[in-house]
Amino acid sequence: MSFDLQLAGRRALVTGGTKGVGAAVVQGLRDAGVQVATTARAVPEPAPEGVHCIAADLSTAEGATEVAQAVLQRWGGLDILVNVLGGSNAPGGGFAALDDAQWFDALNLNLMPAVRLDRALLPALLAQGSGVIVHVSSIQRMMPLPESTTAYAAAKAALSTYSKALSKEVTPKGVRVLSVSPGWIETEAAVALAERLAAQAGTDYEGGKQIIMQSLGGIPLGRPARPQEVADLIVFLASPRAGSISGSEHLIDGGTVPTI
Repeated sequence: MSFDLQLAGRRALVTGGTKGVGAAVVQGLRDAGVQVATTARAVPEPAPEGVHCIAADLSTAEGATEVAQAVLQRWGGLDILVNVLGGSNAPGGGFAALDDAQWFDALNLNLMPAVRLDRALLPALLAQGSGVIVHVSSIQRMMPLPESTTAYAAAKAALSTYSKALSKEVTPKGVRVLSVSPGWIETEAAVALAERLAAQAGTDYEGGKQIIMQSLGGIPLGRPARPQEVADLIVFLASPRAGSISGSEHLIDGGTVPTI
């Protein structure tokens, strides 16, 4: 049986698509025959082959407007929007270490880019009566780490709730909206973190990974997810093969979340 994802020729925008999960999503869509545009604060050299890169700071309203205009000028519309962009630069130290600026940084990186791009690009999807939006959330929305991820986790929780609300509004009009919540992913940043923790603890990289997994309460699978595995899920959900899936959030965490 062929498992053609039926995506050839479609148009997709992937935010944060030059590293980690975003880069894997870009490649997965490209492999499926999709025309792909992606965003980064600075276009890498060399740029990904066959991918239209848009340099913009999506943590600002101006950056989101620039990206939406560039996509609409290039294609006149869109079929798939995947918001991968996110992260946290907040210091450790719990709630007292988070001033207003830290909170707004978390919201402007993990919630508002999706809100702004959806607002700018959804009219084109609704006009054609079809399309898919995927928001990348995080299991941190259910399992925040008070020492360092309170603001990030709260922003991702807001993203998941927003995603559900948007789905209820636009799915009857032909646009599916979903969210994906990864656990710990072995991205470039995660590798660097594990190496730093390993050096501090006087152990090797595998030891550093164990430190991170223990901080999460353990990963039953015994390892972090790989970016390609998360991307494979996202590409499937964006495809017509998942045509009856909308309004749901999909965990990919190796069993980290201990509840159903």
